[in-house]
Amino acid sequence: MTADVDRAPAASVARRTGGFVLRALKLELRIYASIGRLIARRPAIAPGAAGFGYHAPVITILWIFIVLSAVEIPILDLIVHRWPVVRVAVLIAGIWGLTWMFGLLAAYLMRPHTVGPEGIRVREGLETDVLLTWDDIASVARVKRVDEPKTPKITEADGTRTLSLRMQHETIVAIELERPTLVRLPGAAPKGGEQVVDEVRIWVDDVDGFMAAVRQHI
Repeated sequence: MTADVDRAPAASVARRTGGFVLRALKLELRIYASIGRLIARRPAIAPGAAGFGYHAPVITILWIFIVLSAVEIPILDLIVHRWPVVRVAVLIAGIWGLTWMFGLLAAYLMRPHTVGPEGIRVREGLETDVLLTWDDIASVARVKRVDEPKTPKITEADGTRTLSLRMQHETIVAIELERPTLVRLPGAAPKGGEQVVDEVRIWVDDVDGFMAAVRQHI
């Protein structure tokens, strides 16, 4: 019995570690896939669908981080150039960090929300990608809401569970679902994994165009 109890925590740690490593690997691959899409100018939009960006509130911040990361590389190289091993390690880390930031920017640009024959696909950065079919959707409305900082993505009020994909704490479109719907989010529960929601709120840069595209299907 004691051996079984001891093995259980070890197995749990192994699963969590394996899940973390797998998630990190997927993120790394998506970084390079997003950069490839940006170079090829091929956003992830299904045939017959229209894409709608959500990056306007954060695009300036991302570019600032990219520029700072690029400037940091030669500065650090100058500081550590007397130590070859350290110099190589710092150079590799700097280039990797710059690539990662550029890949994140590419993901925002190349993985937009989409509206098409299959439904509404809502996205966020590198990982979040949730398809809501037209059978799932009861209504779509323009409703601006500003949440407090650090408000979790999944909130519950009056028996309604809401998934909010915010930009700068704001959402501007509310998608009410016909019934409690299972969605899969990045990471593990309670913040990620499989979640049942009644409503999805998102930010869209071109909300007028987004609503016009929705009206073609509803």
